[in-house]
Amino acid sequence: METLVTGSIAYDYLMRFPGSFQRHFIPDELHNLSLSFLVDDMTKHWGGVAANIAFTLAKFGLRPKLMGTVGRDFGDYRRWLETNGVDCRTVIQIDEVFTASFFANTDDENNQLAFFYGGAMNFARDYRIADVLNRKPELVIISPNDPIAMVKLCDECRRAGIRYIYDPGQQVARLNGDELRRGIEAAFMVVVNIYEASVIFDKTGLSLAELRDQVEIVAITESEKGSKIYHAGDVIAVEAYPPTEIADPTGAGDAYRAGFILGLSRGFPLQLCARIGALSATYALEVVGTQNHDFNVQEFVSRFRSLADDEGRLNCLLAET
Repeated sequence: METLVTGSIAYDYLMRFPGSFQRHFIPDELHNLSLSFLVDDMTKHWGGVAANIAFTLAKFGLRPKLMGTVGRDFGDYRRWLETNGVDCRTVIQIDEVFTASFFANTDDENNQLAFFYGGAMNFARDYRIADVLNRKPELVIISPNDPIAMVKLCDECRRAGIRYIYDPGQQVARLNGDELRRGIEAAFMVVVNIYEASVIFDKTGLSLAELRDQVEIVAITESEKGSKIYHAGDVIAVEAYPPTEIADPTGAGDAYRAGFILGLSRGFPLQLCARIGALSATYALEVVGTQNHDFNVQEFVSRFRSLADDEGRLNCLLAET
């Protein structure tokens, strides 16, 4: 299945704060908020939601196409992605600006404060799928990106009859109710975390039941509680798989999406798709950085089978390696 992953491509600057953010917030003084957190360490990583999803898809042996806008500093990052199996021919480079950057600070309780600089991503609104591909992909993932670009990509997929997964992510804060509705109404699948779902319900006025009526598959992740998949009147609850350690939560949701999409590409039952997503997220949790988890298909299947029964369905992955 030819898959085009659209969205942000960025550098991640990840920091660790040795304490609890909550202890430094005074409820009665939030209107005068002025805080600075001295961190113990900072590391720079490859990142961006679309690139993260594409990277994990490639770990399974797929060769997803990545679509996004990057800056003149993308050279090393392009080589990294290509070396790891991601097709970057559909990436647009703009030499006048720098690639987007994500700054995240995580405390000892794994709460996170994050800021995102758009950079080259702000130019994504100027490009269509038709500008980078001369045919319709079988599946498009519309993940967090320049908000106008996200709306335009949804509209393009709807007009062209392209099946797409709507993953608004952190951009639920920027998209208004009408824009979110436009993304949802023609989507094959919507995937969000439980907080993002609440924002969508508030901004659009939709209830969960109404969202389910509009979209074939709704996946809502709930961190360590797992995820719930809503489809055809059914609710499929899938547990999270505990990591050996939580090194950093950044990128776990992106890895979950990649695992789920892999399952969809193979026609697996939705419960199995979500379980593959859950274990993919666990791998991401165990390392710092969103593209530092490492496994091959044999290792993944072996670990999966120590946790759940795939009824032999994952044999098709092993046969492809």
